[in-house]
Amino acid sequence: MKNGKKNWVFCDGDLPPAGDNPNFAGHEALMITNVSKKDAKITIKVLFEDKAPYDKITLDLGAERTTCLRLDGPIGKEQYQIPFGQYALHVISNVPVCACFGRLDVRQTNMAYYSLAGYGF
Repeated sequence: MKNGKKNWVFCDGDLPPAGDNPNFAGHEALMITNVSKKDAKITIKVLFEDKAPYDKITLDLGAERTTCLRLDGPIGKEQYQIPFGQYALHVISNVPVCACFGRLDVRQTNMAYYSLAGYGF
């Protein structure tokens, strides 16, 4: 990968419950870093198992800036709330960006946090 990609896909979205510990709320997050010297116009498409995709989430990300979107709350200019259940994300940018996805699952006493890079093209 040289200096980011314009498309990223994350296939394993499934929001965990927040849990009972106020210090560690279960959640998923999408981190996007604009490695370009130009501002990025980003669209996020949410794909579902059992219904049509939602493709109207937009955000602006300044040149050489980064953002972390908590996916358990409203995201984008539209403040879209991803529903609980299985989903996937397709991140589309007008300039190359880097993206990764993370999940904090607190359903067990030995909490698990992991992040992964998506498929970039």
